[in-house]
Amino acid sequence: MRLEHLNQVLDIEEVSYPAPWSYYAFAYELLQNNLAHYIVALSEQKVVGYSGMWLILDEAHITNVAVHPDYRQKNIGKSLMLEMIRLAVENGSTGMTLEVRPTNTAARRLYETLGFVEKGRRKKY
Repeated sequence: MRLEHLNQVLDIEEVSYPAPWSYYAFAYELLQNNLAHYIVALSEQKVVGYSGMWLILDEAHITNVAVHPDYRQKNIGKSLMLEMIRLAVENGSTGMTLEVRPTNTAARRLYETLGFVEKGRRKKY
C-alpha cells in the first residue's frame, strides 16, 4: 500500500466498517509505524481490497481486511489473508491474531478455513 492508494482505500473502509479509519490513521501506519505492513489488491489499477498487520516480536496481528462490495465473494479476501500469513511467516512470526465482529459471518468463515480459532470475545465489539 502506498499513499496514492489511500483515497480508494478510504472508500472501501467507509463501506466496510462502522468506525472507519481516517486518512491520517493510514498515513501514520504507512509512514511512521515500523511494525506495520499493508498491502492492496488491484484490479485494472483500481484498489479493490486491502489488508494490514502489525508484526510484534514473533506475533502478527491483523489490523484490517476489507474488500470493495462489488468484488466480494471472489477470493480476494482469502488472497489478501494468505499474503499476510506468508509475510508474517517470512518475518519470523509464529502466531497470528485478529478481531472480527461476531455478526460478520463471511469473514468468520474465511478465518476458520484458514485455521483461525476463537480464543475469546470482547464485550460490545
